[in-house]
Amino acid sequence: MSTHNDPTEEVPAFPPVPARSLMPAWYPDMLASVADKVSTGRVRAVAAVNQELVATYWAVGKEILERQGLEGWGTKVIDRLAADLRERFPDSRGFSPRNFVYMRQFAYAWPDFPITQQAVAQLPWGHNIALLEKLSDTQTRLWYATAAVEHGWSRNVLVHQIETRLHERSGQAVSNFKAVLPAADSDLLQQTMKDPYVFDFVAMTDRHNERELETQLVDHVEKLLLELGQGFAFVGRQVRLVVGGDEFIADVLFYNFRLRSFVVVELKAGKFDPGFLGQLGMYMAAVDDLMAHPDDKPTIGLLLCKTKNNVVAEYALRGYSAPIGVAEWKTQIVESLPEEFKSSLPSIELLEEELGDG
Repeated sequence: MSTHNDPTEEVPAFPPVPARSLMPAWYPDMLASVADKVSTGRVRAVAAVNQELVATYWAVGKEILERQGLEGWGTKVIDRLAADLRERFPDSRGFSPRNFVYMRQFAYAWPDFPITQQAVAQLPWGHNIALLEKLSDTQTRLWYATAAVEHGWSRNVLVHQIETRLHERSGQAVSNFKAVLPAADSDLLQQTMKDPYVFDFVAMTDRHNERELETQLVDHVEKLLLELGQGFAFVGRQVRLVVGGDEFIADVLFYNFRLRSFVVVELKAGKFDPGFLGQLGMYMAAVDDLMAHPDDKPTIGLLLCKTKNNVVAEYALRGYSAPIGVAEWKTQIVESLPEEFKSSLPSIELLEEELGDG
């Protein structure tokens, strides 16, 4: 008889585990409930560990700031401190000299850390470093920290949103939302809209070709959804709408789960023209009748033009009772960031050089 064990053969559990088929009818619900509690507990445990880590780094940075101010030492002490802590805690990471400089910068940037702890401490350390490196204004940092926590941004997404100045663009579209929607819906929808929208993943060969723009946006639908914001789901492009026997084509159609409504997006390669609104309004009405569920809220229109005159857009929107936003689109935000984005804090290299005299 062969004694060879087949590695793919299932080894019976000991003691034997009862078959799932023998479990009571309520067992699947119990399993799902317990598994959910375990998953939730793990997430909370990771979050708690991260918050404690960030708070510890702030406390270390604060002590470095205070002692350096009193005693005037530099990088020699930092280097020695880093080496001794690595020796004392060999299984821990984060004790490089450069990371101690980040801790110092973190404490300098957030002197009232307990006040802002709710947002900042929920972010991983790498996110906090990005906030330090990319921004100088405390309120702007806090805006991005809060948004990153709310939307669950990765570090790369956070950096992208900072570099495209999301805080300046959010809620800036010209719209008629206040005039046609209840206050709560109007405020949420207005904050959802941006101006301009930045499609920096688009490389158009013909900037007057709307179909090429549409194709590239859909080809990069994940990046497009990121730029549109939270809650958007792609429904289709060149969406066929049959009205009174005539066929019409909407450029791109989305559904927003936060707003509970369809969003028709029309793309224009040129300057805003009031006549564009009539076409968009008809598409919105058709989507309301042909596609929307009775529980959905009214379809929203978003007209994206290469340029626009805000005053003309505001006047044009007064004649419409359906919610429409008008914004510009760009393939890059600008060649260089404004002064407010150039951190007034010393760079890491300058800090290390400054500390090098000790």
